[in-house]
Amino acid sequence: MTTSRSPQFLIYRNFKRRSILPLNPETIWLIDSGVVRTLTWFEDGSCATLGLWGEGDLVGSALEASRAYEIECLTDVRAKVIPKAQWYLHTEAMILHIQKNEEFLKIVHCRQAEIAIMHLLNWLVKRFGSQVEQGELINLRLTHQEMAEMIGTTRVTMTRILNNFERQGLIQRQQHLLILMSDRQEFWHYEI
Repeated sequence: MTTSRSPQFLIYRNFKRRSILPLNPETIWLIDSGVVRTLTWFEDGSCATLGLWGEGDLVGSALEASRAYEIECLTDVRAKVIPKAQWYLHTEAMILHIQKNEEFLKIVHCRQAEIAIMHLLNWLVKRFGSQVEQGELINLRLTHQEMAEMIGTTRVTMTRILNNFERQGLIQRQQHLLILMSDRQEFWHYEI
């Protein structure tokens, strides 16, 4: 982890993939680049993803009610510490945080795993995607286990459904990334 100071004396820190951002109730993190996931644990030791956050997003224990809370880097991340005295300068980002949380909650509460996964993939494209020749590439390497934790299903179910989507021509895999095919069925475009 390296640190540097900007002219405004805000502290920037760089984190490697799979590292954990330190928590402090008096500060929040503003993601400058990269992607993190916030998560919590249940009594049985299983975890649940609370959200995925990228450039311009705020994260920190002050924004969550859970005591068992962690911020894990899914990519290399550059973030800056925002002290409590400066939170008021970031109200727009806080409102966006709430809106993104609500979008994510709609996906998590979808009862059918297949539909929840469709919505999750569309949400990931919207947040972290880019156009490619075949369709839309999710520019984020996620394991089946991580995706399963996002919607509250098992890794086995996630793998089975993604394999079915691939057989149906809805998705394509490319070097550990997913492409949502441009000629996928109409219902796939439903937006939350």
